[in-house]
Amino acid sequence: MSHYKSNLRDIQFNLFEVLRRQDLLGQPPYDELDEETVRGILGELERQATGPLAESFADADRNPPVFDPATHSVRIPESLRTSYRAFMDAEWYRLSLPAELGGTGAPRSLNWAMAELILGSNPAIWMYASGHTMARVLWDLGTPEQKRFAAQAIEREWGATMVLTEPDAGSDVGAGRTRAIEQQDGTWHIEGVKRFITSAEHDLADNIFHLVLARPEGHGPGTKGLSMFLVPKYLVDEDGTIGERNGVVITNVEHKMGLKASTTCEVTFGADRPAVGTLVGGVHDGIKQMFMVIEDARMMVGTKAIATLSTGYLNALDFARNRVQGADLTQMTDKTAPRVTIIHHPDVRRMLMLQKAYAEGMRALVLYTASIQDAIQLAAAQGERVQADEDAARLNDLLLPVVKGVGSERSYEMLTLALQTLGGSGFLQDYPVEQYIRDAKIDSLYEGTTGIQSLDLFFRKIVRDNGQAFGALLGQIKDFAAAEGGNGRLKAERAALAEAAGHVEAMAGAMAGFLMGSADQPEQVYKVGLNTTRLLMALGDLVIGWLLLTHADIALRKLDEISAGHPDRDFYAGKLSAGRFFAATVLPRLAVERTITEETTLDLMELPEGAF
Repeated sequence: MSHYKSNLRDIQFNLFEVLRRQDLLGQPPYDELDEETVRGILGELERQATGPLAESFADADRNPPVFDPATHSVRIPESLRTSYRAFMDAEWYRLSLPAELGGTGAPRSLNWAMAELILGSNPAIWMYASGHTMARVLWDLGTPEQKRFAAQAIEREWGATMVLTEPDAGSDVGAGRTRAIEQQDGTWHIEGVKRFITSAEHDLADNIFHLVLARPEGHGPGTKGLSMFLVPKYLVDEDGTIGERNGVVITNVEHKMGLKASTTCEVTFGADRPAVGTLVGGVHDGIKQMFMVIEDARMMVGTKAIATLSTGYLNALDFARNRVQGADLTQMTDKTAPRVTIIHHPDVRRMLMLQKAYAEGMRALVLYTASIQDAIQLAAAQGERVQADEDAARLNDLLLPVVKGVGSERSYEMLTLALQTLGGSGFLQDYPVEQYIRDAKIDSLYEGTTGIQSLDLFFRKIVRDNGQAFGALLGQIKDFAAAEGGNGRLKAERAALAEAAGHVEAMAGAMAGFLMGSADQPEQVYKVGLNTTRLLMALGDLVIGWLLLTHADIALRKLDEISAGHPDRDFYAGKLSAGRFFAATVLPRLAVERTITEETTLDLMELPEGAF
């Protein structure tokens, strides 16, 4: 049986009952798609995800890729090769590509709905298949020659990487020392070592191209001195014919806690021969260009984390429905009472509902964010630059660290509850949850740790933006909380949401006050740093609570419309319960988070190191 348990019903609920994506379809630029077609695509992809894509998930973990240091090559296990080939042959990746690159130009919301199914089934496949995403960036930014390369890369299914991190610099990208030396023919020679590079070597594609941040000779320190270069594994002729080996090789493949099927590599440029690259777009604008890749990667990481939580929860739910243990709590003293399945036990139900609420609430977060990206995409396709488009871009920027940071942290936390639901069995490889946990831990670490996401949220997405997107988002939440709906049946939940929104707003206000105080007392900025992750997680819980309650509001109306025996009745009842549960048990915690923030002292920062 497949390890992967999908939730296509909830994906479709978000797309069509909440976000009304069908209103975009069947008209430019989405002429080729309608609701029926999209439902069919997702159904077919779900069948592939639960079948051939999922089949290699455990085997590639137990028998991971093998690195040969003598040839600087990697051999991918056959099981994973078969799954990868099934995905590529189906050409699902073309749906998100523009027509000029042989694609359909589907809305971003469909892209991320598809991504959830693949990332929940076998995340390494999506990562190895990222060449089309990198090629799209190169197509948007590149010179005419690089655009031609991008089209060839898509047609020939080449792999690709984003190359930022260096061994000594870590997350401090601006401290990178990899250098670029300009040649008389207009190319550049790249010299240096990069680390933690996903998919930098494998034998699933004939070529792999790297988008590399390096510092041209004479450029200053920090991120502003970096440029982005296209450096292929094999040099390529104008007609796409693969030529000689370039001077870029992997010199190590990391032995990891999880996600073992995905190669994480050390890459050395220019050791034995020149690593020839070309300046992307012919302009020195590296960090801005790379952020186009980084933002997509952060969305992917959040989606991966949430997809893994969803299948983890559904596996735990299946176990709880079938595992017989103990008597009902009302009969616990009766030795002759019949044994019941553990889903009857209150604490198991508490764990399951918390998992359900976060899994469905964070799926809603991903697809809501994707709908904002739809608005940006649509405006670009129509050649518009209007205020609504700018507002959407701000809101998307604000939500990305929430998707990535909160998605990865809460998913990992909830996966431990999935394992707990299985008890001792969850600790065994007989069930997939232990691998889910190992594979998911990386999500809070790469593409910017949670601490980095929280700094980004406060300093860049709130302060630098003058609170515009933050205020607009809180305004939407407060408007929903104040609205009448469901004949007053969500009155208490709306009140809890309004109160929680006030707490998050006050947290941000207190932190802004600390920041202003640092102009005269620099150490006051430490109080900001002590609370950035707290704010990130609080904002995430607030948005999740809001989205769950919007679902509950829709569910109430649906329950009024359908009969008692309707097959969707349990689905909508679950939606209503998840919203109410979250409002009653999670949102009240934000009051405490506000108090902690407002009463922050510098005691921790004044503590001598020896006291730790």
